[in-house]
Amino acid sequence: MNPYTLLPFIVLIAAMFLMTRSAKKKQTQAAQMRNEMQPGSGVRTIGGMYATVKEVNEDTVLLDAAPGVDLLFAKNAIGAVLTDDEYNRIVHGIEHDLKSDADIVPDDASSLTETDETDGSAAAAAASDDKIDLGKKDADEDTAGESGAAEATTEDKPKKSDGDSDAK
Repeated sequence: MNPYTLLPFIVLIAAMFLMTRSAKKKQTQAAQMRNEMQPGSGVRTIGGMYATVKEVNEDTVLLDAAPGVDLLFAKNAIGAVLTDDEYNRIVHGIEHDLKSDADIVPDDASSLTETDETDGSAAAAAASDDKIDLGKKDADEDTAGESGAAEATTEDKPKKSDGDSDAK
């Protein structure tokens, strides 16, 4: 038999071996994580519920989901054991370790434009009075200046917007 005909089968078997090996590795890591759970640690279930471990048994875990609400879960239902900082950030919204004390970008742009005026409404009114010249007017004046008849016809006709047309 030709060795080249066996090559696809060998590659397929090797790929299957590597996939099952990585899956087993993930399973052992998950089992180790679940076995290292201790009361007081924050967890996320596979359903997406966040809770605090109250008691760990052989195959079950008693979780404290809210004050006075205790839930019994199978150990296999625990998706992840979270660090204290991560659990507090997700559940309580508490940020402990900020990476730097540098300036934080604000949610709005008002603080990005600094003015010396104390009255912000006066600056806004002055900015709204300025008109932006796009140069379109200059091109119309150049063509109108070349022929006086064209100037009279353009003033008599109402100007059309982008959606208007002569077709009905």
